[in-house]
Parts: sequence; C-alpha cells; structure tokens
Amino acid sequence: MAGAQGGVARRPAGGRARADGAAPDRKLKVGFVLARLFTLSAFSLFIDTLRLASDELDRSGRVKADWELLGSTRHLIRSSCGVSVAPTADLTRPERFDMIVVVGGRLESEELCDEETLRFLHQAAERRIPLIGLCTGTFILAEAGLLTRHQTCVSWLHYASFRERFPDLKARPDRLFNFDGSRGSCAGGMSSADLAAHIIRTFIGRDAEQNALEVLQIGRARAPNDTQTRAPLQSLEGMATTERRVNATLITMEQHLAEPKSIQALAGMVGLSRRQLERLFLTTLGMAPAHAYNLVRLQRARELLASTDRPIIAIAIDVGFNNASHFSRAFRRTYGVSPTQVRSGFARLPEEGELEGPKDGEAEAGSSAAESLPA
Repeated sequence: MAGAQGGVARRPAGGRARADGAAPDRKLKVGFVLARLFTLSAFSLFIDTLRLASDELDRSGRVKADWELLGSTRHLIRSSCGVSVAPTADLTRPERFDMIVVVGGRLESEELCDEETLRFLHQAAERRIPLIGLCTGTFILAEAGLLTRHQTCVSWLHYASFRERFPDLKARPDRLFNFDGSRGSCAGGMSSADLAAHIIRTFIGRDAEQNALEVLQIGRARAPNDTQTRAPLQSLEGMATTERRVNATLITMEQHLAEPKSIQALAGMVGLSRRQLERLFLTTLGMAPAHAYNLVRLQRARELLASTDRPIIAIAIDVGFNNASHFSRAFRRTYGVSPTQVRSGFARLPEEGELEGPKDGEAEAGSSAAESLPA
C-alpha cells in the first residue's frame, strides 16, 4: 500500500494483476483476525467480495484467492449480533499471507483480542505483512502500537473515541478507506466492500472485481477519497446532501470545535476558494459555511449539556467560544433558551427541526459565534 489514498504494497509473490483481467499466477492469500463481538457486516462484506472475485459467477471456488479465519483457539467467536463463526487456522506463520485483515467489534468489550493475537499481529508487522483494520479494527491496531507514523481512517461515529484514546495518532473520519504504507483501514459498513474491491482490482484484476460487484448488486465501488455517508446537519435542519465537498467540510468542522478553522482554511482543504465554498454551501444547504459551523458547534454543546455535568464555561471552551457570555447568547439565539436554563431544568430544548437560529446574513454578520470564527 503506497500513499494515503490508494495503492497496495506486497502483491502475491510471483503474482501480479494483468491488464486483460486474467488471474495472476498465484492466489491472493488473506488471513482474518476477528475481535470479540466483531462487526458481522464489515467481515461478511469484505470476505464475500473476495469469495465472489475468486471464481466465476457464484461458484465459490478458491481459484484466484484463498483465506483463513485465524484464532488462538478453535472456540467459536461471537459477533455483535450473536452469530458465531469458527476459526479455521492457528495464529502461526503470518508470512504465509499477503495481508492480515483485523475485524473490529464493539468498543465496550473489555478485551477485543487476547495477548496471543496481539503477538501474532506484531510478528506480522515485523515481517512487513500489510495489516488492515476494518471498522473498529483500527482500535486494535492502535492499541497494539501498530499505527504509529501511519494515517488511519475511522468512522465518523467512532472518531471522538479514537481521538480520546489515541490523541497522538493521525485519523481521518471523512474517508471511506485509506492506505498508508503497510497499513490499511476502513470505516466499516459498506465501505468494507469498497476496500475489498480496490484490493481485488489491484491484486487480481478488473474482471474479478466486476464479477463480485455485479453479483453483490453494487453498481460501482467507491474510491478511497470518496467521503463517508454522513450529513451532520440532517438531525438539526432536515438537510442532507450527497455533495462530497460539503460533507467533507462538515466533517472537518466537527473535528475542529475547540479551535475552529477559518472558512478560508476549510475551503482550501477541499480544493476550493472561500467564495466557491460559500456558493456551494448556499446552493446545497441554503446557508453560509459560518452559519453551518455555528450549528455544528452548538449541536455538540447541546449534547454535552444533556449528557454531562461539565461546567457551562468548560463546554463553551470545548466548542470554541472564548467566554460563557458569547456562548450563552449564541445558544439562546439558536435554541430560544439559555444553557443555564437547560442545565437547571427550567426550560425545554426545542425538538430537532424547531431551531430558531439566524439565517445566512445574520450568521456571519451578527452572530457572536460567527464573530469568534477565524476569517
């Protein structure tokens, strides 16, 4: 895997995907490590894409690829939905595989993997076998110290938890999947099939990839630089968009609440000028980027008021306000009640969709929150 957006390192020894779509002269071999309470959808979408690419139509022959489910014992491994699978091979000789795929599970589980599994992953890393984390499999690799100096992809749903546990690691919650050196990662869900298709195309060929996608009724495999399906403002305003650059900007806003990025910087991150980004936001969401940033910050503040007992000034700082009075004015302008009233129980927050926030011009010119944003 070469580069943060694509490419794959370590092709099957002696085997290379051919331009005519024919199979390479050696099978692609993949080892799977399943966490306790692993995510069945991430695992099944990856392995079934691999299975269908390995043979013609739906014959399930291991012609172009082979795989094993690895375990420290042969005891059944239970998924988060209750379905269990049995390991097919022991945790030995990682060099027999072209890559090891680690499928994560529920983060509440006290121990996602045992010590023997972690030792095996370290052995694989020492032998330069690519390691790929599916869904929260990235947490396992990070906990084992195997993501140092590597950028990783994390689902937007788990980004805050990842940053809290591993503040020194580079993580992206906007990408579907990511490659960086000998490490790969994926946000989980349907992106597991996208990642598998990318690997199949690189290792085996386009014909094999197309066969798998057609049987799975997937029209097109998405690229690593496509953004995760995430509309942060949908719950606030009923506004969802599939516009990639808008979604990427909104996700970046969510990453930078305590120290907000300037609108100019946000525009540069998605390859636009400030004016182009403002026009794009107005077209797709009906609001300026500064107003959207304001709502994203206040949404997070609302969540913290409801779910924690942190002081109001601490919450204000967490979402990028310099003082409690600016925060209180912005909160009241948007929700019609003050943070103090909400915390004391004397006022009810409006239901989602009942917001009274300022419109486009007000957000940039009159809002205390917008005034605190860098230009």
